[in-house]
Amino acid sequence: MSPREDQNRRLLRARDVMDRDFVKPLDVPALARVALMSPTHFTREFRAAFGETPHRYLQRRRIERAMALLRTTPATVTEVASRVGFESLGTFSRTFRAVVGLPPSGYRARARPLDAPVCFVKAWTRPSGLGHGRFG
Repeated sequence: MSPREDQNRRLLRARDVMDRDFVKPLDVPALARVALMSPTHFTREFRAAFGETPHRYLQRRRIERAMALLRTTPATVTEVASRVGFESLGTFSRTFRAVVGLPPSGYRARARPLDAPVCFVKAWTRPSGLGHGRFG
C-alpha cells in the first residue's frame, strides 16, 4: 500500500467515526488521533480529500439526521437538537438555518414524509453544505 492510500484509509476511518458517533462530542484532536495525524495536518488533509473541514462535515451529518427526525417524529426541536449532538438550541437553530435555509420549525412545517426508498430520500434531502441555505 502506498503512503497516500494509507493516509486515505486513515482519513476514511476518522470520517466513519463521525458518521457513526455524530451524537457524541467529537473534536478535531480526537479525530486526528483516530487518523494518526496531528490536528493541523488532519484538518488540511481531510479538507483536501472530502472538500470540507471535519467540523463542517460533522455539522452537516448532524443536520441531515435532524432533518429526518423533524420529518418523521413528533419530537420537539429541542429534543431533536439534543438527539443529534447539539448542546445548545441556539447553535442548532443557527446551524440548521445556515445549512437548510429555514429554521427547524419552518422546515418541519413545510416538509412531508417522503414515500420512497431510504437511499432516494437521503439523496433528495441531503444538505449541500454549510452556508448554502437550501431546503432539502
